Amino acid sequence: MGMTIAEKILAFHAGKEEVKPGEIINAKVDIALGNDITAPIAIKALREMGVEKVFDPDRVVLVPDHFTPNKDIKSAQQCKMLREFAREQGLTYYFEVGSVGIEHALLPEQGIVVPGDLVIGADSHTCTYGALGAFATGVGSTDLAAAMITGEIWLRVPESILFVYTGKRGRWVTGKDMILETIGRIGVDGARYMAMEFVGEAITDLPMEERLTMSNMAIEAGGKTGIIPPDKETLEFANARAKRPYEVFSSDEDAHYARVVEIDVSSLEPVVALPHLPENVKPVSELPEITIDQVVIGSCTNGRIRDLRQAAEILKGNRVHPNVRLIIIPATQKIYHQAMTEGLFDVFLSAGAAISTPTCGPCLGGHMGVLAEGERAVATTNRNFVGRMGHPKSEVYLASPYVAAASAVAGRIAHPEEVI
Repeated sequence: MGMTIAEKILAFHAGKEEVKPGEIINAKVDIALGNDITAPIAIKALREMGVEKVFDPDRVVLVPDHFTPNKDIKSAQQCKMLREFAREQGLTYYFEVGSVGIEHALLPEQGIVVPGDLVIGADSHTCTYGALGAFATGVGSTDLAAAMITGEIWLRVPESILFVYTGKRGRWVTGKDMILETIGRIGVDGARYMAMEFVGEAITDLPMEERLTMSNMAIEAGGKTGIIPPDKETLEFANARAKRPYEVFSSDEDAHYARVVEIDVSSLEPVVALPHLPENVKPVSELPEITIDQVVIGSCTNGRIRDLRQAAEILKGNRVHPNVRLIIIPATQKIYHQAMTEGLFDVFLSAGAAISTPTCGPCLGGHMGVLAEGERAVATTNRNFVGRMGHPKSEVYLASPYVAAASAVAGRIAHPEEVI
């Protein structure tokens, strides 16, 4: 019996010829990642164990992105801990304000993660890097501490679900719509502790930015990782950025899957995930009039340059509704600069949007757009749980940049064609 791409990567890093679902393995990690919320706990654990050095300063990556620029004294203390630890350890990849970005946009952009990697991060959306053909998954802070010390992690090999996307996407359908539709079909626990493997002609047709969006939200279906086998698009992206050599893996033709799910994207239209679960997915055309107070375009899910271009396509020549606050957050400094150079900032500012330095801020209800009681937001983020972006009695609607921008103009959840 052959192996899936996920199984092959885990076998390689465990030094084994093969692995099987359910097997417990000890594997060498390529990247161990922490941020300003999770890494301080790992650093404290490392200190308590009396460890003086991380296993490899090239492989431990720290990105203070959640509450930065620091929103208060407590967040400043957290970031100070990361800053001092990075300097003490001589970490190659520590990103300070001015060079920082949202971690899951920054690492692919910088070529720090490459195809075939085993990546663990103390953040649930570490699964984003599966779009590069890596096995990437979120872990707890103490697991991160162990990996920072030993360079290894223990894992249970997951079963895999194969998702086959056929057909050609419609004009306004994006990778965000495809993954929301997928979560809507299988539910938020439909892939619990499983590797979600995305294949098919509609995946091949997706640019890397939208593949990253799909892999990013695998965790919202309970997935251990969301992985896309490398193809020409992957290799072109990686070769232009990779900081080190890499190895490409692919699934065997006789690999075993726990389930195969087929989705014809030609019948899809823009969708929205209604409160309070990412599985509560409805086509925009079927929604009643839902007025909104805020729109956020950004995050590790949809803050890349392609996302900003999509938003600008809708906003050009339009004005944000007077009852709506539109906040746009480029995911990295490079994206920020590129958007400014391309004239996207002129479009956003003329439309009445506010533009932020890179931060996770509003996605987790941290800062730069926290919701008050009773307020509704459309966001290109990844979660809409109760209280996710602020008050427990606020509401979050997940959507693509196209739908988010159209909604900002209309003052209610709207299809892009309603405002262009």
